[in-house]
Amino acid sequence: MAIKFAKRMDKLKGSEIRELLKLTEKPEVISFAGGLPAPELFPVEEMKKISTLVLEEAGTAALQYSTTEGFQPLREHIADRMNSKNKTNVNKDDILITNGSQQGLDFAGKVFLDEGDVVLCESPSYLGALNAFKAYSPKFIEIPTDKNGMIMEELEKVLATTDRVKMIYVIPDFQNPTGRTWPLERRKKFMEIIEKYEIPVVEDNPYGELRFEGENLPSLKSMDKKGLIIFLGSFSKIFCPGYRIGWTCASHEILQKFIFVKQGADLQASTISQREVSKFMDIYDLDAHVEKLKEVYSRRRDLMLKTMKEELPEGLEYTHPEGGLFTWVELPGDLNSKVIMEDCVKNNVAYVPGGSFFPNGGKENCFRLNYSTATDDQIVEGIKRLGVVLRKHMEVETTEA
Repeated sequence: MAIKFAKRMDKLKGSEIRELLKLTEKPEVISFAGGLPAPELFPVEEMKKISTLVLEEAGTAALQYSTTEGFQPLREHIADRMNSKNKTNVNKDDILITNGSQQGLDFAGKVFLDEGDVVLCESPSYLGALNAFKAYSPKFIEIPTDKNGMIMEELEKVLATTDRVKMIYVIPDFQNPTGRTWPLERRKKFMEIIEKYEIPVVEDNPYGELRFEGENLPSLKSMDKKGLIIFLGSFSKIFCPGYRIGWTCASHEILQKFIFVKQGADLQASTISQREVSKFMDIYDLDAHVEKLKEVYSRRRDLMLKTMKEELPEGLEYTHPEGGLFTWVELPGDLNSKVIMEDCVKNNVAYVPGGSFFPNGGKENCFRLNYSTATDDQIVEGIKRLGVVLRKHMEVETTEA
C-alpha cells in the first residue's frame, strides 16, 4: 500500500532517549540514561487514601468531563505555589492544566510556529522540546552557552540580524541536559533583551524546586512586564509523573490560544487525576515531600560526582549542578559518545549520547548522566564500568594521534 502521510511526518523520528531506555530494560544494565524520578519515593500509601477520598467526596463528578482550563482548586494551589517558589504574582485564571509540561511544549509550537519560522534555544537543549517543535517545521538557531547558561551577547547578536524569530525556548534552572543554572544578572539581561525585541519565550521549569545548594532565584516569569513569558511547570519531577499533570502559565492573550488548542487536542486533562493531586495538597505537605526528594537526590549527586572524580580518566569535563537530575560530560577531541555507548551497553552501563540535544547536529563528544534513579551501589559500580570504557577509548585516541 502506498500510504501518503503528512509532510511533517518526514521530520519526526522516535525519541533517542526512549529508544535507549528499551536497551537498558535488562536488569543487569545500570542505566544513567533516563530522566526518571526515584520510584521508591512515590507516596503510594498516601495516594491510596487520596483515591478513596476523592471518590467518596466527589463521586461521579470525579469521573465526569470537566473544564478545559482545569480543576479550579488545583489551579489555585499552583498559582499559590508559583507565587511562593517562583516569585510570581499570578492567579488561577493565568493557569491552564495540561497533560504534562510536554503537552505545553507541543502547544507552544502549534500556537507560534509556521513552517520556516525561527526558534532560538540554548546549545545544547532539551531533546523532548526540540522534537515537539520539529513537527511544525521551524529552523533552529542555537545560542552558545557557558557554565552560566545562555550567553546574552550571542543572543542579542542573533536577534539583531535574524528575521522570523518567533519564539525562544529556555530552561534557566538546572537545565536538561547540562544541569546548568542562569545567575540573576544573566536573567535580568535576558529580560532586557526580549522586552526590547518583544519575542515570546517558553520558560520550561520542571526541576526548579529541586535545588540542593545556593540561593533560590526568581523565575523569568516573575520579571515579565510585557506578558512575553510562557511558564511551563509540572508535577512529574516533584510528585508523580504517572498523573501526567503539568501546567502552562501565561498572559490572557496567549493562554486563550493554548486553551483553544487544547480543546482541539483532548478537551481536558484527566478529571480524577487533577482532583487527586489537588486533594493531596489539601491534606499533605507537598513541601515536605519535595524536601525528601532533595535530600536523596543531593546525596546521589554528590556520590556520582565523587565517584566520577575517582574513576573517570583525566581530560574530560563535567558540570556540578546545584539541583535537578543531570550532569553533563564533555569528552576531549573527536571521541564519539554514540560509538562509546555501544561499548558501554556491552559492559552493562548506559547514558544518553549528547548529539541529539543539538538540533542542528555536529557535536557528538558529550553525554548526559542522570543520578536520581540509581541506588548508591549502582552509582558507584556504574561509574566504575563507565570509567573502564572511557579510558579504553581515550587511550586509543591518544595512540592514534
